[in-house]
Amino acid sequence: MKIRTGIGIDAHRFAEGRQLVLGGVIIDHPEGLEGHSDADVLSHAIADALLGAAGLEDIGHYFPDSEPEYKGISSLELLKRVIEMVRRRGCEVGNIDAVLVLEAPRMAPYREQMRSTLAETLGIAAEDISLRATTTEGMGFAGRGEGIAACATCLVECAGSIMMETDI
Repeated sequence: MKIRTGIGIDAHRFAEGRQLVLGGVIIDHPEGLEGHSDADVLSHAIADALLGAAGLEDIGHYFPDSEPEYKGISSLELLKRVIEMVRRRGCEVGNIDAVLVLEAPRMAPYREQMRSTLAETLGIAAEDISLRATTTEGMGFAGRGEGIAACATCLVECAGSIMMETDI
């Protein structure tokens, strides 16, 4: 068994007229995030962490914003496709650790629902997902309330050498 880690980072600016979706959960907020898909920064960061751990390209490589089929797609659907790719490489998720960077809204009321939704999507236990949120004390784009960033890291266990990407 080989242990591999991955890291993913994503950020999107706020946009009027959109729902705010984080970890596959609709969050009560007057603005959503701008993006080609539903702009779920948390799911995107987790997807990139998983792809990196499996030795694959980033999320934009597999689901480019130039493709109409991904317009408005749920990031949970993208995450389902990513976990299938990771598993085809002979890898299983050990755990995920993620942090949201934002000033508002507060994440505590949504934390457990996000963990459950992500766990169900990935086919892992909710206790294998750690999720926190932090502010930047008013500094930078997140501190000014212009958007949200997310960072995720994961551990995957792979059966020996991972398969080549061309085999996926």
